[in-house]
Amino acid sequence: MMRQYELVERVTRYNPEADEALLNKAYVYAMQKHGSQMRASGDPYFSHPLEVAAILTGLRLDDATIAVALLHDTIEDTDATRAEIDSLFGEEIGKLVEGLTKIKRLDLVSQKANQAENFRKLLLAIADDVRVLLVKLADRLHNMRTLHHMPEHKRGRIAEETMEIYAPLAGRMGMHDMREELEDISFRTLNPEAYETITERLEDLRERNKDLILEIESTLTERLSERGMAALVKGREKRPYSIFRKMQRKAIGFEQLSDIYGFRVTVGTVEACYRVLGVIHTTWPTVPGRFKDYISTPKQNDYKSIHTTIVGPSRQRVELQIRTISMDRVAEYGIAAHALYKDGELGGRNIAHYSESEDFRAFEWLRRTTELLAQGDTPEEFLENTKLELFHDQVFCFTPKGRLIALPRGATPIDFAYAVHTGIGNTCVGCKINGKIMPLVTELHNGDEVEIIRSPAQTPPPAWETIAVTGKARAAIRRATRESVRKQYGALGEHILTRAFARAEKAYSEDLLVAVLDEHHQASVADLLAAVGRGDLSAQAVLKSAHPDYQDERVAISGPPVEEGWFDLKQGHGLKFRIPPGELDHERQVSGPADENGAGPALPIRGLSGDIPVTYAPDGGAVPGDRIVGILTPSEGLTIYPIQSPSLKEFDDQTERWVDVRWDIDVDNPERFPARLDISAANEPGSLATIAQVIGENSGNIDNVKMMQRAHDFHQMIIDLEVWDLKHLNRIINQLRSKPNVSSVSRVNG
Repeated sequence: MMRQYELVERVTRYNPEADEALLNKAYVYAMQKHGSQMRASGDPYFSHPLEVAAILTGLRLDDATIAVALLHDTIEDTDATRAEIDSLFGEEIGKLVEGLTKIKRLDLVSQKANQAENFRKLLLAIADDVRVLLVKLADRLHNMRTLHHMPEHKRGRIAEETMEIYAPLAGRMGMHDMREELEDISFRTLNPEAYETITERLEDLRERNKDLILEIESTLTERLSERGMAALVKGREKRPYSIFRKMQRKAIGFEQLSDIYGFRVTVGTVEACYRVLGVIHTTWPTVPGRFKDYISTPKQNDYKSIHTTIVGPSRQRVELQIRTISMDRVAEYGIAAHALYKDGELGGRNIAHYSESEDFRAFEWLRRTTELLAQGDTPEEFLENTKLELFHDQVFCFTPKGRLIALPRGATPIDFAYAVHTGIGNTCVGCKINGKIMPLVTELHNGDEVEIIRSPAQTPPPAWETIAVTGKARAAIRRATRESVRKQYGALGEHILTRAFARAEKAYSEDLLVAVLDEHHQASVADLLAAVGRGDLSAQAVLKSAHPDYQDERVAISGPPVEEGWFDLKQGHGLKFRIPPGELDHERQVSGPADENGAGPALPIRGLSGDIPVTYAPDGGAVPGDRIVGILTPSEGLTIYPIQSPSLKEFDDQTERWVDVRWDIDVDNPERFPARLDISAANEPGSLATIAQVIGENSGNIDNVKMMQRAHDFHQMIIDLEVWDLKHLNRIINQLRSKPNVSSVSRVNG
């Protein structure tokens, strides 16, 4: 176990201005508080915070962060309190220790909802002070290094949590080495057979190529030296999990991998990076499509380097990374590289005060991700989308004005539009990629120039959510969809209320609705209207609240018609309601007096793409030309039935759900509507083909066919189809009836 003076020496070695008294006090306090506590390995518990602090000294972090590492388990596992730590070490350190305590209490691999909510809390704590993440990652790394001491039933849960949450977070913060170690330990725990197989293959390859790395290192160094280039060349071997992930992603075997061995060339300046690249490319042939310049277009975690692959000595493919010393430090330590140093000089600054204005872009991702927390997504949606972004590699695309947009691999122009601005995404109707009009589902590639075509009348279709890759796009599409549906229900609710108030001959105004919001537990008039539109709140209830003196005078049609087609109304209104005989039961309820034609103020219906949420009778549909009625279904909107539908009897005693509706067909943009046919046809070859041919020749569209054998000679078929209107449907029925192998055809009215 590291001694007190050894820890202090580690910190002062890279930061001579460190507060030694603070480090000594934190060491002694933590050791005393943990006392005789033991870890599962049998080691003193204090060895754990000490190892966490040692990991952070390797990242060259400030003395306050090292002190927090020593203290991070004291509140959770000892009798220490936040107030005591504040008084001894200051409020800043106390706040960090408390933040880490809260994170430790989170169970990120639990039931999905709990995991998601805890992940939100984790990111909020990180966003408040990024040092919380650095200490937590070091804490997790040491726990993973000692995972074999844990009970077997706990190892898988901890490894899964590490693989899904902490390793990707380390990668997003640019801490590449830490991410790889976390992934490898998790991989070994979760998939030991695959880990062992790949490790054995690597050992065999290493034995066969034991001289290759030294040969390539010396050859590269010699070639660069010949051209006056001072550079450090270092070989590396790909980690087992990185190999496994690439084999899975590209569906290739171990032998097909070309970058198991790679080499890093480190030089002094950016200019030297490109000079080295020139030397390499003029010495060896390059592999097409294997060049990436992350210096001119850095990754979102601030990673900068030039990647290229050549065919080197012995015809061996060699991957090369060329970078400066400062770039190498960022690639290794990520966000921690900015804790104390800037451009190789000691800055003495606390990482918590490092600002986005200094071009460290990992903060930008963290800020953008935490912004999603306030967007109204469910915790499960937020977790899913954030995981998607954590695991994806990146592509870099450009706007027509040259702005660089970084996106996850597999992103589409929809993701691009939302990355530029949410308003652009919501009004996107098309795109041009490299000057050519392309589908919005096109996968983007590095270097694509994307121009978004917009329309102010556009709202994003809900199906876009399944196409989008980024969490920002998915969240924005869900919000826009929810808002659109809410407006539709609001419009429907307003129509229902104005009609109800008019029939009751009562005043209707927004002020009246505001006055009854509390009574109906609604936050705003818009919420109240949407609740009425969804059917969650009845118009009669709102009417009675707004006008307490209102008496429900709903009337019923009664008795035989006074004259053909006319019915008297109960309760002495002296009004008549014209309904063709047989189309409505005599006792069917209506909600108040109607106009001369019995239509009343009717809601226009345009089909599934109209302005209100509409569905059609599930067992038969409805088509223009039918007399129709709307039934309000809670949380589903309106269901449209033809007036002759027997299903309407189910709603006779639910008059509040009846809505007057009428067809409002747009002749310039015709739509198809659902209908159902019951057909009896001869059981002989070609019968179904004949029926399908008649429907097809008449521009009908078959949705579904269900066949049932009724007798040896005949089949019964139930066919769901789409037609333009009642005249179109009747034409199909008549032509089907004329066929010799068709016995009968009737329309189904569900």
